[in-house]
Amino acid sequence: MKKLISVDYATSFIKNNSSLMIGGFLKCGSPKKIIEKLLENGTKDLTLIANDTSFPEFEKGKLIVNKRVKKAIVSHIGTNPETGKQMNNGELEVQLVPQGTLAERIRAAGAGLGGILTPTGLGTVVQEGKEIIEIDNKKFLLEKPLKADVALIYGTKVDSFGNVSFSGSTRNFNTIMATAADIVIVEADEIMEGCLDPNEVVIPGIFIDYVVKGEK
Repeated sequence: MKKLISVDYATSFIKNNSSLMIGGFLKCGSPKKIIEKLLENGTKDLTLIANDTSFPEFEKGKLIVNKRVKKAIVSHIGTNPETGKQMNNGELEVQLVPQGTLAERIRAAGAGLGGILTPTGLGTVVQEGKEIIEIDNKKFLLEKPLKADVALIYGTKVDSFGNVSFSGSTRNFNTIMATAADIVIVEADEIMEGCLDPNEVVIPGIFIDYVVKGEK
């Protein structure tokens, strides 16, 4: 399996000051083993693009607690008090993005689009510094694409070709992040010999650069 690599090799692609997408919704569907290795390596000054900053004691949350992130582009931070503390102390830059807008900005990067138009955030702090475009007498914010140097995603089952399937809601942000980074690494609960049933495939292997065996 040519795409299968060690967790040590996987984290070698993530340098200080890298922009890093991490899949998952809180504790659901996150690449825990790779994050633990990142912490061990001491990698720092990361720009984190994720749905949330999780909880202080879990995966993405540990990166915040250990002050490895200089900027977080996320949809909410309420489950990790350390994020708000560092933000208020000027130690961490936080860019809060409405959840649907965050997903569509990532999707726009993967599709090669110049951005998306959305009414979400008009008349709020979300609007600050952004271009407003009017179409058919309706106003929209222009939201630019979000891309990363590396995307760390999760997969329930991954086959020899890098095709990925998911169990339940673990797919969350993992699917769109697989299209929007220069290097995409999936951490798999289970690695299958041969090819998955095509009906199971959610992310085609063409989007996956490397596979790491997870903790299960």
